[in-house]
Amino acid sequence: MNIVSQSSSPAPTIIELEKVSRFFGSFQALNEVSLRVSAGEKMVICGPSGSGKSTLIRCVNQLEKHDAGRVTVNGVELGRNAKQLRAIRTDVGMVFQQFNLFPHLSVLENLMLGPMRTRKLTKPVAMELAMRYLHRVRIPEQADKYPSQLSGGQQQRVAIARSLCMEPKVMLFDEPTSALDPEMISEVLDVMVELADTGMTMMVVTHEMGFARQVADTMVFMDGGKIVETSSPEQFFTRPQSERGQLFLKQILQH
Repeated sequence: MNIVSQSSSPAPTIIELEKVSRFFGSFQALNEVSLRVSAGEKMVICGPSGSGKSTLIRCVNQLEKHDAGRVTVNGVELGRNAKQLRAIRTDVGMVFQQFNLFPHLSVLENLMLGPMRTRKLTKPVAMELAMRYLHRVRIPEQADKYPSQLSGGQQQRVAIARSLCMEPKVMLFDEPTSALDPEMISEVLDVMVELADTGMTMMVVTHEMGFARQVADTMVFMDGGKIVETSSPEQFFTRPQSERGQLFLKQILQH
């Protein structure tokens, strides 16, 4: 019997949004958005400014509270339960446009803080973990420096390592290269590519289409608070289904 040819069971759903809406006053940022992310999947979310991309990804770890619909992470529906929310945020790491590092702490101390406070690790274990992930993002030599002594690209790599120190099941990235100078973008994207290669479940909001084409399993295109199309990178970049998607790609690929 040829075992290799047998079909494997599908990966379990780790994130599910069902008809999620979010309002800011009278403005509807998300309009009944539904999507599923499987364990190990790399999903890239793109679209014009104001399309709801960042609001969507922030609803996954409840930095934004959804007004309607359901958000389920790792089998737990997210609501107003604070204890439940803390548990989910341990499972879901997030990297922002801004680095949000503590300026008065060294790089190593920034990485050790979460594991010691939230995961109750001892200082030696947290230090070993922090150094492991600094090696992962290729800046172990920066451990004793302070954020102000680092370049923007290095600071963002520290921010990625800090999230990884919580050993999350999912990593969310909200335009992680948008605040960087052009020459620093590739060093951050290279780290994200390597992370994707480890099998980490990832949701990435980005305009870096080269990265998206290389890494994504699924492309999600948003406009006006709605998901306009969901497809493979091959289909999205060669024959997008919507006129709006075609226009977006034409504009962004010209830059």
